[in-house]
Amino acid sequence: MKKRIVIGLILVILLILLIMAVQSLSQPQARPGLKGGDKIGVIEISGVMAGTGTANLLSGSTASARDIMAIVRQAASRPDIKAVVVRVDSPGGTSVAAQEIGVELDKLRASGKPVITSMGDVCASGGYWIACSTDHIMANPATLTGSIGVIMEMQNMQGLYEKIGLKEVVIKSGEHKDIGSPFRELTAVEQQLLQGIVQDSYQQFVDQVLKGREGKITREQLMPLADGRIFTGAQAKDLGLVDSLGDYYDAIEQAKIMAGIPGEATVEVLNQEDMWKRLVSSLESALLGNQLKARLYY
Repeated sequence: MKKRIVIGLILVILLILLIMAVQSLSQPQARPGLKGGDKIGVIEISGVMAGTGTANLLSGSTASARDIMAIVRQAASRPDIKAVVVRVDSPGGTSVAAQEIGVELDKLRASGKPVITSMGDVCASGGYWIACSTDHIMANPATLTGSIGVIMEMQNMQGLYEKIGLKEVVIKSGEHKDIGSPFRELTAVEQQLLQGIVQDSYQQFVDQVLKGREGKITREQLMPLADGRIFTGAQAKDLGLVDSLGDYYDAIEQAKIMAGIPGEATVEVLNQEDMWKRLVSSLESALLGNQLKARLYY
């Protein structure tokens, strides 16, 4: 019996390694950077953004703000990188993750290096927050973007717990210490408190867009659009939410123009995915579980 379990585990591990090897071979590889010469750095932000990413062996990892911030700082410190293209394919994520990445991109721009957003399938909510911390936003005509807004979600499983006879005993130091508990309804006061948090974060989002799109859209033009709705890239261009339409390679060309690079430039993906790191992160995620509770999301 024990031998069968061991053999089964070995087969599972081999299958996981096989899947990851196939994915690694199927992913486009970064062009190796040559010493010297001008380079365009590419930073890929793919998946839901969080403070630290968790991996999924089949669909890829989420975007770790901590890792992305470190890559942005590397781009700022390297003299061979003259401009950066941020390739975003993300529906958003936690508010803090988007803000932290945005702050580092602002610092990168302040160093004198142009930063260009290249929108993929989706660049919405927190993805759009990040785009507003770049010098030029380029979308595909069919990109889904916008979704300017904030959401906080909690589960109320009080009815389910009552049916199965599960009851929670709470000892707390203050009235609102268990706010958002799935064991009970929110009170009217708690609803108001959380709504205030959401509105404050929403105002931060609006301010970020106005700062990033200064001279391209006014508050009066923005507010009717900032209700959480999404737009195609073409619609967003007409509304002043993006600067131009084009694909990834068009964004590379835009980066060359803005950096004043004549002729060809080496393109280097700065955060090429490491399959072994994905394996470790995936195992950690499976062992530790998802610890997310109520958070603000862009």
